Amino acid sequence: MFHSWSIARRLFVANLLFVLVLTAVFGAFSVVEARDRAYDEAGGRMQAIATSLANNPLVLEASSTADPSAVLQPYAREVMDDADADFITIMAPDRTRWTHPRTEELGKPYIGTIEPALGGETFTEVTAGTLGPSVRTIAPVKDAGGSVKALVAAGITVRTVDTDVAERLGVIGVIALVVLFFGSVASWLLGRYLRSVTRGWGPEQLAQLFAYYESVLHSVREGVILIDTRGKAVMYNDQAAELLGLGPSDADRSPDDAPKLADLPFDGSLRALFESGRPAHDEIHLTGSRILVVNQAPAVGPVPERSRQKPAVYGTVATIRDRTEIESLGTELQTMKTLSDALRAQTHEHANRLHMIVSLLELGRTPQALDFATKDLELSQQLTDDMVASVDEPVMSALVMGKAAEAHERGVELVVRTSGRSGVRGLEIQDLVTILGNLLDNAIDAAAAGDFPRKVELDVEAGPAAVEFTVRDSGSGINPGSIDDVLQYGFSTKSPEGNPQGAHGRGVGLALVRQAVERLNGTMTISNPGGAQFHVMLPAPVPEEEKA
Repeated sequence: MFHSWSIARRLFVANLLFVLVLTAVFGAFSVVEARDRAYDEAGGRMQAIATSLANNPLVLEASSTADPSAVLQPYAREVMDDADADFITIMAPDRTRWTHPRTEELGKPYIGTIEPALGGETFTEVTAGTLGPSVRTIAPVKDAGGSVKALVAAGITVRTVDTDVAERLGVIGVIALVVLFFGSVASWLLGRYLRSVTRGWGPEQLAQLFAYYESVLHSVREGVILIDTRGKAVMYNDQAAELLGLGPSDADRSPDDAPKLADLPFDGSLRALFESGRPAHDEIHLTGSRILVVNQAPAVGPVPERSRQKPAVYGTVATIRDRTEIESLGTELQTMKTLSDALRAQTHEHANRLHMIVSLLELGRTPQALDFATKDLELSQQLTDDMVASVDEPVMSALVMGKAAEAHERGVELVVRTSGRSGVRGLEIQDLVTILGNLLDNAIDAAAAGDFPRKVELDVEAGPAAVEFTVRDSGSGINPGSIDDVLQYGFSTKSPEGNPQGAHGRGVGLALVRQAVERLNGTMTISNPGGAQFHVMLPAPVPEEEKA
C-alpha cells in the first residue's frame, strides 16, 4: 500500500509524524524543565525563608528561654501564612521541635537530616516528614561565638510543588497543540502543492516515467530540444545534437548549467524561432548544409483544480526533422524538369527552324534555306563550343542551351559570355544546376515581366582559382531593403498569379541557391545596376592528381 502513495501523501505523513515526534519531545523536555525549575524555585524560596528566620535575633533569644515554643510557635505560624510555606519548624540542636504546623508534634524529634546544619552549613533537601515528601531548607541559628543554638527548617510539600508544575503544564500543552496544529496545516499545504505539481504520482511512478521519457527522447528519429523561459537549452536528444551541430547532452545536468541559445551555433531564422517561443507548425529552416522542418509548442504545466489561474508555462518544446534528403531528391527532380523544359523549348525552337528550312526548300529557295541552316548551326555550335570549353561540363552546357531557347520563346534575349578554360569538374553538378538554373529562371521571369528590350546576360569565367557566374536581367531590380530577405526561405517578390500551385513553391529557389553556394564554400553578392544582378563565386576544385 505504501508504494501506491503519492509523493504528496508520503510527505504529508512524514511531516505529520515529524511534527508529532517534535511536539512530544518538546513537551517532555518542557515538562522536565518546568518540574526542575519549580523545585529549584521552591528550594530557593525556602532557603530565603529559613535563612531570614535563622538571622532573626528573636529566634536566638527564644532558644535560650525555658519555653521557646511559647514565643516561636505564634511567630512561625505568622511567617508560614505570610511566606506561603507549608511548614516552618524551629528545633533544638537535639531535634526537639519548638514549632510545627500541628500542635501535637511539638516536643517530638524532627524527622530529617540535620548534620550539615549542626556543622554550620545551610542546605536544601527533598525528603519525607510528618506532612509527606517536601522540599525543605535547614539553616543553623548561631550565637555571637558561632555556636549553633537552634535549627530552622522551612519547607513546602511536593504536592504543592506538583500543583504549580501542573499549572505550567497547561500552558505547555496549549503551546504543543498550537505547534501541532500549524505544523499539520503546513504539511497539508505543502502536500497539496506537491500533489498539484506531481499530478498525484508517487516517486516510483515518476522514476519509471523519467526512464520512459529518457528512452523515448533518445530513441525517436526526430530531434527534440527543450528551451526554458530563460532562453537555455535544458535538454535535447542525440538526433537534435546531430542536426543542430551541438555537443552531447547530459540528462543529469542541472538546468542552471544548460547552455544559452546565444552560445549555440544556430542560424538566424532558427535562432529567432527558438528565442521567440512562438508556436510553429512544419516551418522550413535552412542551415549551412541541412533543410530542417521545425514544429514548436509551449511546455504548459497542469491546470490547478477549481482554479482560475492560467497554467504555468515552463518554456517551449521543438521537434526537428531532417528534410535534406527529400529536398535533394526534389532538387534533382527539378533539375531533370529544368533540363526537360530546356530540351522541350530547344526542340520547339529547332522544329520552327526546321519548318522554315523545309518551307524554303519547297519554294525552291535552296540557297536561302542552306544559308539559314548554316547560320543557325554556326550560332548554336559556337554557343555550345564556348560553354563546353569554359565550364567543361555537358550538363551545364545543355542547361544553358535549353534556357536560351526557353528565353527566346518568352521574348527574352539570353546573352552568354564565357571566358577561361579551367572547367568546373570536381564541383557537384546538382549544386551547379541548382545555382545556375534558379538564377536564370528568376532572371528570365524578371525580364519577361519588364519593359522592352527584355534581356538576360550570363557571364561565365572559369579561372584557375575560382569559377564565377554573373546573371543580370533587364527587369525592375530588387528593392535594396529586401536584398537580405530574398535569400530567406519562403520570401518572394513574385505574385502567385499564374502559378498553378498558388503561392506554394515561391521563395524557395534563391534560398536553395544560397544553401548550395555555402555548401560549395562560395560567395554570392546581389546588386542593382539597372536590374537585378547576382554574382556567384565558387572556389575551383582541387584536381585529383593534386589530391593524390
